[in-house]
Amino acid sequence: MKTSTARAIQCSAALAAAGLLLTACGSSGGSSGSGQSAQATTASFKGRGPITYVAGKDTTGTVQTIINRWNKAHPKEKVTFIQLPTDADSQRQQMIQNAETKSDAYTVLATDVVWTSEFAAHQWIEPLPANQFPLGKMLAPVVETGKYRGKLYAVPASSNGGLLFYRTDLLKKAGVTRPPTTWAQMTADCAKVKKLPEAKSMSCYAGQFQKYEGLTVNFAEAVNSAGGRIVDADGKPDVDTPQAKQGLDFLVKSFKDGTIPKEAITYQEEDGRQAFQSGKLIFLNNWPYVYSLAQKSAVEGKFAVAPLPGLNGPGASSLGGSNLALSSFAKNKATALDFMKFFTSEQSSTYFLKNASLASPYANLYDNKALDKQFPYLPDLKRSITKAVPRPRVVQYGDVTAAVQNEVYAALTGKKSSAQALKDLQSDLQKLTAQ
Repeated sequence: MKTSTARAIQCSAALAAAGLLLTACGSSGGSSGSGQSAQATTASFKGRGPITYVAGKDTTGTVQTIINRWNKAHPKEKVTFIQLPTDADSQRQQMIQNAETKSDAYTVLATDVVWTSEFAAHQWIEPLPANQFPLGKMLAPVVETGKYRGKLYAVPASSNGGLLFYRTDLLKKAGVTRPPTTWAQMTADCAKVKKLPEAKSMSCYAGQFQKYEGLTVNFAEAVNSAGGRIVDADGKPDVDTPQAKQGLDFLVKSFKDGTIPKEAITYQEEDGRQAFQSGKLIFLNNWPYVYSLAQKSAVEGKFAVAPLPGLNGPGASSLGGSNLALSSFAKNKATALDFMKFFTSEQSSTYFLKNASLASPYANLYDNKALDKQFPYLPDLKRSITKAVPRPRVVQYGDVTAAVQNEVYAALTGKKSSAQALKDLQSDLQKLTAQ
């Protein structure tokens, strides 16, 4: 599932603002170090038996295969896969509801990378023994998403960086020899392609613009790619700026002039993927999982992947991905810990990359020549992830993302100007950070 404009992720200073905390800095190495909680020891994970794995709907069809491998080897500790809706907001809501009732129905949770602070601060998930996971082999920015106040609360299962999918066949026929690096180039390329008889009915570009987490991701990418940011290095709101307005203006104007089709206001990830695969879009901003599915569709051999474009050059992706966390209220936590090690292992990660084109947290997989040949976008994906900008990692993330979605949606649907939406969003975020 996609905030300052730093071209490389650096660990932010902790913001202590009456209950609103950025994820604290911590070691990304493979050993726990002195900062690791004494609670997160093997002794604290007791009980063996059946558990559940809770995640969004598996659109790749690969998760159950990994679970089946575990179940075959552990017949007395079987894992049941509980699939939640595809959108992140609904997943988060159901996980919180389960936690608030202290139910043991959910064991291992597949969480969005921006939920760690919120879930850990409310003690809905357990601190984990960092020295039992190969964190040193993983990309450092990805590992940081699983930490809160220097302790590990979630283990990376997959990462995510936004990519631009584009129709190579149509661009080539229109005389375009390389993918665009700026928004202006993308718009110009679209105009050339749409002169082709077979492309007259196609739309130029789409991302995810329904009022849900995908809208926060796409807005953040537009702002970051124009040189703006949502919060500064200290976690203070900084969205009412000329740079942020340029980013939002790009989206607003694109809806107005038809660069983005009107129906994209309802798009989530799967809607955009299906539109691209069915030949409705020339360009698509989406996560890498689209690659393997598109290869099995009508656009097989007719598309490629490039970095996201920006205002004056290559843009900046939001940092996405999925981490595994352990519910504080679960039973059979010893089994759960072992399953988390299995599911997040390099072997499992390689399987997900090969069969679902899911971005791996393991650094060495991006430098594997055989994998690079099979997935030529991997170098671009690695840059997308390592240079991605995290969404605000805050305890009250649900309120923050809701505020972003409300104001940005109002601008995209013409209910507010970009300037007014950003002014109101700045005010909303200031109130939230002051609580």
